[in-house]
Amino acid sequence: MRQTASIAALLSLSAAPALAAPGNVVADMPATASLVQQVLGDLGDVRVLLPRGASVHHYQMRPSDAQVLQEADLLVWVGPELTPWLDRAAANLSAETARLELLRVEGTHLQDYATGTAHDHGHDHDHGHGHGHGHDHDHDHDHEHDHGHGHGHGHDHSHEGTDPHAWLDPQNAVVWLSAIAASLSEQDPDNAATYAANAATAADSITALQAELTAQLAPHAEQRMVVFHDAYGYFTNRFGIAPAIPVALGDASSPSAARIDQIRRQIAETGATCAFPEYAYDARLIDTVIEGTETRLGGTLDPQGGSGAETYQDMLRQMADTITECFAQD
Repeated sequence: MRQTASIAALLSLSAAPALAAPGNVVADMPATASLVQQVLGDLGDVRVLLPRGASVHHYQMRPSDAQVLQEADLLVWVGPELTPWLDRAAANLSAETARLELLRVEGTHLQDYATGTAHDHGHDHDHGHGHGHGHDHDHDHDHEHDHGHGHGHGHDHSHEGTDPHAWLDPQNAVVWLSAIAASLSEQDPDNAATYAANAATAADSITALQAELTAQLAPHAEQRMVVFHDAYGYFTNRFGIAPAIPVALGDASSPSAARIDQIRRQIAETGATCAFPEYAYDARLIDTVIEGTETRLGGTLDPQGGSGAETYQDMLRQMADTITECFAQD
């Protein structure tokens, strides 16, 4: 049985007819879709809304995307804090469409921006496993952005509230695999055992990879890095490396000149070793902030999983390898 599917291949499936017993399964972005696909196995193909090269924060849905979404029997997405462009469309789905909002899955480790303060919850939210659930929530999702407004205007938004980039903690991915299996089983009870087995296999793979990457990154725990936007707190916390210095805030809105000056001072104060551009965003901003410093330009990071990683696991491995390759030059 196929346990994983290429993230790159998943991007081409958004217009394909569903083949799965659970019906049309739709995910917000490639990293999420890979987790869903690993649970689906050979029983279906997930359809991905976010196209290659698009920003997970600032994408504007096309009519074809709206059609794919309207045909969904199950939507799996991180939540409106990450993809405000999907919020209204998800809320307006038919009562027959099941929704799984991953940030609200019980057992998910959540943390705040900036401070990294954890607020794990064993909450009593409806997780969207059933039909028509998941859209009667009060999100409090005005944390740090106004759903993408102001992008490109040089305004620094407030930077408080829950960091939605929670998939970059592999332990969250393990928790979510079980929730995905439960949602698919509600759609397709006859294959519940297969979904549970697939989820367990994928969880074992992710857990083993976490241990491997933790050991790989350990020698570089104190080195500082600059990243395009504040998306890496879960990754740095879980793998035991120093917090990244983000140029843009968590919604990837364009930073003001004052913030760029602030980041340049921070780079000088910390002696940041490497700076990493990010897939789907203009690399020139990274070039600007490290100009005239001794900070090295590293490879491109891809936390969305859209640039060709084979699976969620490969996405994590590529990120760790890219960081290690630059740090190890010291």
